[in-house]
Amino acid sequence: MYLHWHRRDLRASDNRALAAAAADGSVVPVFVFDDALLAHASAPRVRFMLDALRSLRADYRERGSDLVVARGDPRDVLPDLLDGYDADGLTWNRDYSAVARRRDTAVRDAVDVPVEASHDALLHEPGSITTNAGDHYSVYSYFWEKWRDREKADPRPTPTDALADADGDPLPTVSDLGFDDPAASTPKAGTTAARRRLAEFCTGPIFRYERDRDYPAREGTSRLSADLKWGTVGIREVYAVTEEAMADAEDDAARASVTEFRSQLAWREFYAHVLAAEPRIVSENYREYEHDVEWRNDPAEIEAWKRGETGYPIVDAGMRQLREEAYLHNRVRMIVASFLTKDLMVDWRVGYDWFRERLADHDAANDSGGWQWAASTGTDAQPYFRIFNPTTQGERYDPDAEYITTYVPELRGVAPETIHSWPDCSPAEREAVAPDYFDPVVDHDDRRADALAMFEAARGDD
Repeated sequence: MYLHWHRRDLRASDNRALAAAAADGSVVPVFVFDDALLAHASAPRVRFMLDALRSLRADYRERGSDLVVARGDPRDVLPDLLDGYDADGLTWNRDYSAVARRRDTAVRDAVDVPVEASHDALLHEPGSITTNAGDHYSVYSYFWEKWRDREKADPRPTPTDALADADGDPLPTVSDLGFDDPAASTPKAGTTAARRRLAEFCTGPIFRYERDRDYPAREGTSRLSADLKWGTVGIREVYAVTEEAMADAEDDAARASVTEFRSQLAWREFYAHVLAAEPRIVSENYREYEHDVEWRNDPAEIEAWKRGETGYPIVDAGMRQLREEAYLHNRVRMIVASFLTKDLMVDWRVGYDWFRERLADHDAANDSGGWQWAASTGTDAQPYFRIFNPTTQGERYDPDAEYITTYVPELRGVAPETIHSWPDCSPAEREAVAPDYFDPVVDHDDRRADALAMFEAARGDD
């Protein structure tokens, strides 16, 4: 008998380590609430995780088994469970952060049975796509060329008869784990919900993805980010469904859109490969300048950004969507990140920490990669002199201000052209059309010049 230790693979289907354990004998699935990791968690992520665990438990119970749950240090909990079930081995799927790798090494040392760890969360594992010198790629386009052309594994079978009898204790609540119930809504979690999102996306929006994905008011994205973060659906299953979509695509434009969505899956894996090679990037600049970047870090401006009260409508809409839904559209993630790091000249780590606290889909690799891209300190980063104009971004990607007015009710009924020109309106004009909305906290043109000077000083330019 084996124990399978679920972590970020909250599903029974397309699960490499679980399938491997079931192939060798009966298996008891377990999940450990690790206080050391909960210290880095947040209420929205905990609620999504608990919902996913509830769904996973129901799945196991339908198959005549159960999900065994425990709380404590895995170095103590897992040996006790192994003894209690007289298990001969332990399986899990690998994670790639430094914290996870230290935890896994400690658990290996603590148990006295064979451990089998599988690569599961990615189509191509860290170390499998490298430069000719054997290093990880720091430029996405080169990584993508190899990722795209590599053969992809098929989904793994779902264990049935191999699941052992088990009896799990009740799941804790959000408050039991030390968190307030989040004010933000979170999406329905679990494999059934994830498959529904995947099917809805791959029978329609995926064929328009290249055209629609940057427009937050359109239903143009998959909304699978939390599912992939928590592993409620397997990545091989996701890719297999995109193969079906590619076969169903009616023209070159539709096929190009499927390919564009796959490239976003590759971006996810690119950042995971970087994190595996450079664990420091969650707290340190990947790319160092000659001198330290002298971030401004004004507390009042940071708070205005967090609250969605900057007076830049597309930025405020994004920050309020984050607050209300524990989610943020990808294009808007880039806009709010650029605004924080370039217009407000705030250290990217402030934004990273806020996303970690507020996102249900927070992923150390993706979020550190995205924030460092925006801050011009990361791999394949946006050049320091390329600074998003938040007004232009709003005009281009939300021309009718539909997204903005969904989340910024103070601007409902205001003409889109006025909304997009809000920072350039006079105080009297702003007072006349939307007296409850905020004045701009900064002047974009002035701050753009300041940000360029800040980076040039860090570069050591004369």
